[in-house]
Amino acid sequence: MQFLIDNFALFRDAFLTTLSLSLLAGVLALVLGTLLAALRVSPVAPLRGLATFYVETFRNTPLTVVFFFMIFGLPQIDFVIGFFPGAVLSVGLYTAAFVAEAVRSGINAVSAGQAEASRAIGLTFGQTLREVVLPQAFRTVVPPLGNVWIAMIKNTSIAAGFSVSELSSLLPRLVNANAGDLLTVLLGVVVGYMLITLPSAYVVHRLERRVAILR
Repeated sequence: MQFLIDNFALFRDAFLTTLSLSLLAGVLALVLGTLLAALRVSPVAPLRGLATFYVETFRNTPLTVVFFFMIFGLPQIDFVIGFFPGAVLSVGLYTAAFVAEAVRSGINAVSAGQAEASRAIGLTFGQTLREVVLPQAFRTVVPPLGNVWIAMIKNTSIAAGFSVSELSSLLPRLVNANAGDLLTVLLGVVVGYMLITLPSAYVVHRLERRVAILR
């Protein structure tokens, strides 16, 4: 316990870095993923193809490769990005593909009659999607989106290999200096992640119950 107290500042800073990375990447993934889902059900074939290409590319590419491209590949074309912004983009762009599939499944679950009725009263495709379909779709995909969010939090650990001082980066740093406190370091890191994932799971559960009543 004394070891954790002595290194509290390190754990705090790493926890805040992980939390910031998760929140920023999560917002990016949600916005971009929703846009991609909308494009995948678009009546415009080139837009559907572009969104499908993006989703399939990122879903079938390891996140580590995405990190390498952002951190080391982009500078090769004179586009230099910092380690933390690169981590946000890597995790956010990667997770957006999974968000897109979750949202698309929700869109497909909405009755076709809803869209037909919207068109019958003169709404455009964009208006129908924004005002009728997406609000209903999001209610059905709260659990899968929650799972994507929690998986994304754990995926942020890859940033440790790219000079981002998040929670998992503490393992080699502290263990190398204090090999006898391995279990204590592991406990501290696990607790740090659980302080993010457990409240997230609780919020998702509450939100799921709430929208289930409104459905």
